[in-house]
Amino acid sequence: MKKLFAVMLALVLALSACAFAEEAAVMTYADYAAAAINDEVTVEVYVQAHQSWWEDKVTVYAADPDGAYFIYEMACSEEDAAKLLPGTKIRVSGYKAEWSGEVEIVDASFEFIEGADTFVAEPLDVTGLLGTDELASHQNQFVSFKGMTVEDKGDGAAYLYKWDGSGEDGDDLYFDVSKDGQTYTFTVESYLTGAGTDVYEAVKALNVGDVIDLEGFLYWYEGANPHITGVKAAE
Repeated sequence: MKKLFAVMLALVLALSACAFAEEAAVMTYADYAAAAINDEVTVEVYVQAHQSWWEDKVTVYAADPDGAYFIYEMACSEEDAAKLLPGTKIRVSGYKAEWSGEVEIVDASFEFIEGADTFVAEPLDVTGLLGTDELASHQNQFVSFKGMTVEDKGDGAAYLYKWDGSGEDGDDLYFDVSKDGQTYTFTVESYLTGAGTDVYEAVKALNVGDVIDLEGFLYWYEGANPHITGVKAAE
């Protein structure tokens, strides 16, 4: 009996150790930021938004109070995608990757953290960081830009469908805005906020010379390429 008890105790301790090790493997944002490209990563994050679900995959914009994450084509059922509401806490495991400057998590799977608190980030005003190296340290965060002037995207147009104007209604919108003499290209990502959404229609209604405030996720593609989710006249 004593031998059986000892074996059972050892098993319980081993399982507890495994559970502790699994929990300890969850990274802080600082741990994640310090990890090398191609490292395996596990983080607990809060959903901020997600792109359209398709073929058992969904791309998620996520954050915690210390930073933000872009989780590319995470394995997910359509039923679970509908539950990924802003503020929902999930545990994500995958690999840290980089594509054209965008740091992201790929080959990811996730689980819901039941009973967890919620968190939705307030926009961080990064207008003053445009054109600086410091802007990249806020990659994927929910950010705002104040007092931006709409520039001519070509032939007097305020925007283009796709980056080169080859698209049509329903495709991504690309538009240029300037601040302090520097021009930047922003995007309305159709898989995130497509035709018919407030921001998509607001960008289509812009005129060259309009001065606007914007909000969105600080996506990166060969430099800052924010995915804009809100547009309004400058305050």
